Amino acid sequence: MNPILQALQGQLVVSCQAYPGEAMNEAVTMAQVARAVVEGGAGGVRAQGLESIRLIAAQVTVPVIGLWKDGTDPVFITPTATHAVAVAEAGAHVVALDGTRRPRPDGLTLAQTITALRERSTALVMADCGSLDDALAAQDAGADILGTTLAGYSGERSMTVGPDLDLVSEIVAACSLPVMVEGRVHTPSQAQAAMARGAFAVCVGTAITHPTTITGWFEAATRAGSNDRAASREAL
Repeated sequence: MNPILQALQGQLVVSCQAYPGEAMNEAVTMAQVARAVVEGGAGGVRAQGLESIRLIAAQVTVPVIGLWKDGTDPVFITPTATHAVAVAEAGAHVVALDGTRRPRPDGLTLAQTITALRERSTALVMADCGSLDDALAAQDAGADILGTTLAGYSGERSMTVGPDLDLVSEIVAACSLPVMVEGRVHTPSQAQAAMARGAFAVCVGTAITHPTTITGWFEAATRAGSNDRAASREAL
């Protein structure tokens, strides 16, 4: 097995990203977050943007899965071969890209994109898929890792409350490549359930590295509890 895959097998990967316009959307901040999650036991880091990838790759000792979100087309996760090469050159050990069967902005197929990357880099490829058909096509195209990242976002499957565990089972049964579960993994029990379905690794983002969203969860729960208490008093 490739040494990078060996390092990722059975591990928690943490996605260290912030949304545009947020206070934490700085490469230096994301590098600090990456160091913190590695100290907590993360076996890999997923990073967005060339500068964040450069800083994080220089400061952590675990594999870095890099991507570049760009453009307004439906395919915007490392959408072209040029993006993929740039992500690899920034220091990513694994290049994550849109692994769906949708048209790519540069007109290349997924297989052609992977071939172009292979000609310039030894980085592995993670295909962010939205369905079983995507995963099968990505495997045929030459990807090294299959991700469930786009399940519920590409229009082929309904949005699940947590990770799409049924899709995990389908891909594991039908494909020979490692499957990384990513997308809406919000609790440790969901991560455990994904591994029980045969996942190679689990990637968690929002629930660990997005304080705005996490704060919103707790605020909503606190407000709901306060409302319940008030209603209970009124009923007395």
